[in-house]
Amino acid sequence: MSTINLKINNIPVTVAAGSTILEAARAAGVKIPTLCYLKDINAIGACRVCVVEVKGARSLVASCVYPANEGMEVFTSTPKVIESRRTTVELILSDHNKNCLSCVRSTNCELQSLAEELGCNAQKFSGESKFYPVDASHASIVRDNSKCILCRRCVAACKNYQTVSVIGANARGFDTHISCLFEKGLNEVACVGCGQCINVCPTGALREKDEIDNVIAALNDPSKTVVVGTAPSVRIGLGEEFGYPIGANVEGKMAAALRRLGFKHVFDVDFAADLTIMEEGYEFISRVKNGGKLPMITSCSPGWVKFIEHNYPELIPHLSSCKSPQQMFGAVAKTYYAEKLGVDPKDMYVVTIMPCTAKKFEKGRPHQDAAGVPDIDAVLTTRELARFIKRQGIMFKELPDEPFDSPFGIGSGAGLIFGSSGGVMEAALRTVAEVLDGKPLKKLDFQDVRGMTGIKEASYKIAGINVKVAVASGLKNARELMEKIKKGEADYHFIEIMACPGGCLNGGGQPIQSAETRNFTDYRTLRMNAIYSADKSMKLRKSHENPAIKEIYKEYFGEPNGNRAHHVLHTRYVARSKF
Repeated sequence: MSTINLKINNIPVTVAAGSTILEAARAAGVKIPTLCYLKDINAIGACRVCVVEVKGARSLVASCVYPANEGMEVFTSTPKVIESRRTTVELILSDHNKNCLSCVRSTNCELQSLAEELGCNAQKFSGESKFYPVDASHASIVRDNSKCILCRRCVAACKNYQTVSVIGANARGFDTHISCLFEKGLNEVACVGCGQCINVCPTGALREKDEIDNVIAALNDPSKTVVVGTAPSVRIGLGEEFGYPIGANVEGKMAAALRRLGFKHVFDVDFAADLTIMEEGYEFISRVKNGGKLPMITSCSPGWVKFIEHNYPELIPHLSSCKSPQQMFGAVAKTYYAEKLGVDPKDMYVVTIMPCTAKKFEKGRPHQDAAGVPDIDAVLTTRELARFIKRQGIMFKELPDEPFDSPFGIGSGAGLIFGSSGGVMEAALRTVAEVLDGKPLKKLDFQDVRGMTGIKEASYKIAGINVKVAVASGLKNARELMEKIKKGEADYHFIEIMACPGGCLNGGGQPIQSAETRNFTDYRTLRMNAIYSADKSMKLRKSHENPAIKEIYKEYFGEPNGNRAHHVLHTRYVARSKF
């Protein structure tokens, strides 16, 4: 690898050829602020916050896109640089909704932090400002352009990460704003609700639709039996909201906090993930044995399901008919569990804690009402749960570790790894291989389907069949696989797809990391490692060996993919407009 030598603030530094000044400064231990730049997503040099002085250059340059060269001398914090950055931020603030005290991103807003660091006068350029109505039309996402700084990170994430491309810059000059085609609401376009736009937004211009007050009302309604379940990756994300390092597993404190919020039935959606593997695994076996539609594709990720409905409706028959773990959780709560408690399903209120904003849309989908009422009543993201805990004055770090309740508090390691890309595939393989081969696996770890690579492929000899599998995370990669299926080039048997890059651990409802962290820390791998570490430490690592799963089939469903299971645990999909 060729290298170059330069100086950053008179500090000699050696970096790889092709590095930008921003990267070279980081190597020298110098932080340059950014607003629009995000590594691998958005490098347009538009905001001008990252400007620096280069000896010999006639003007300041944007360090995020300016290449570092041999012998270059760079100065990152001269009075000229600081004044330029301060003026730029003050001009942004001149047309910004500065109602910071009630903003969902207060204290975690990159614009707010930068204004404080630079000592900005927020009123210096007060004058005309634009009014934008808040778009709350979507089930999952709220857009408030009064807080938008036109960094275009959301546009880049929607286009480059996800290839959904439903938002962009409309109008010109002072009237420029981010919106949809023909100023339509987000609910009128092919938005999949994945929330990746929220996670990259530096301000509060994008946020999830908040349901905390609905949950509080239910908890205080004596006629309601309120049940809560937490998704696998919430436990390795929630701690970040309370100062824990990235990837800290706070499962025990999370369960304790939920009880102190007023939930009397605190469950683990890992149980429902195990249930999903039973239904999905046996569905796959049935398709292989009976000539069903292959490759079979997972249906756990609601953003992905909506994506295929909009963009590849002709491939819908490839989707597993299984409900997602969230919806299965609600379905068994309002059927099997309500029956055990002697509670009318309409009086049971089911809340899930999810890393995913698209789950808010999913709960309102058709054919998600096994008991004649919606399977799920409210979805809180990981961020919403953190706000709820703080609002109620619960001292999270001081809580003891507590277990989940039975019967839905028992989950296997296979259910837990659903939170990472490749986890659903690995969990399914652990069960399918043992069922088809009729003997225990010698090794439970299917390393080939793990990791942050966008598309992973592998093949495994199971019951004399060479089973070919593929895993994709991020809708750009999903699109690539769908095109292969359309062209008849995909000879896979089974495909796992997660809408969000890296899987649920990087879902649109997870704690928001700053650009500094996203650019220079592999936070997704840190979260992933925490999930697999927890799985490895568990005694119960196979879905089909979960005693609570065995019990529910014995008492209620009879057999996987049986008639009763299909009524409660399976669903249908609909073709949707591409625009």
